[in-house]
Amino acid sequence: MKTLLEVLQATTEYFTRHDVESPRLNAEHLIAHVLGKKRIELYMEFDRPLGERELAPLRELIRRRAAGEPLQHLLGTVEFHKRVFASDARALIPRPETELLMELVLKEPLPESPRILDVGTGSGVIALTLAAELSMAEVTGVDLSSEALALAGENAERLGLAGRVRWLQSDLLEVVDGAFDLIIANLPYIPGGEIAGLSREVRHDPALALDGGPVGTEIVERLIDQACGHLKPGARLVLEIGINQSAQLVAELERQNYRDIRPVADYQGILRFLFATYG
Repeated sequence: MKTLLEVLQATTEYFTRHDVESPRLNAEHLIAHVLGKKRIELYMEFDRPLGERELAPLRELIRRRAAGEPLQHLLGTVEFHKRVFASDARALIPRPETELLMELVLKEPLPESPRILDVGTGSGVIALTLAAELSMAEVTGVDLSSEALALAGENAERLGLAGRVRWLQSDLLEVVDGAFDLIIANLPYIPGGEIAGLSREVRHDPALALDGGPVGTEIVERLIDQACGHLKPGARLVLEIGINQSAQLVAELERQNYRDIRPVADYQGILRFLFATYG
């Protein structure tokens, strides 16, 4: 019977051979998940023998992870801005860049009771984070995918925020009424022709959440146009965008009468976010 440490070492080596990023960390997460432990607790149980009852489900998870299935899908959860959200194949796995976007947005001046719209809400991480952090906010999340909205609703229940966010199925702002103090969006921005070349983990995200059109900016540009009729005077539009898309989208914002346009870099120095005021 192998010890926990021996299983951890063997899994790490196996993941390394199969080009799994951060192989030791992935192995620790999966073993902790199967054992119902926190990852840090493994370090106090390295001598624990693991029997077939524990190894059988672990082997299946290891096989799936080595084949490229995302760790978040195997665990069923993802951590985002101090909270744990359900995560599966119904919606895009939130990235660290979007967590940075939340930090930036929460520093922006807003009215005491702002009306906020999250477009392309996916699993709801943006809408629910803003609802949790801004107790007086009226938040709406919209998405074209009914499956993504179902996951967002589950996350709202999970976090005790079911009464705080309204969900709408909509192609961008097609069925949205009223004006908002903040419209925020992390929309698909990858050129369709590049999706086949993405990492195997990213290709597990829904194509609907990845494909931004032939150029990659088409959906974002549609939102820039539609948002004009749904922003209060002086309200902000905030966008997460793709690599090398900043110049084109800044020009489109200027053409649509936005002002105070501010590109902001992510952790890697890539211009990943756009802040703009309308009117």
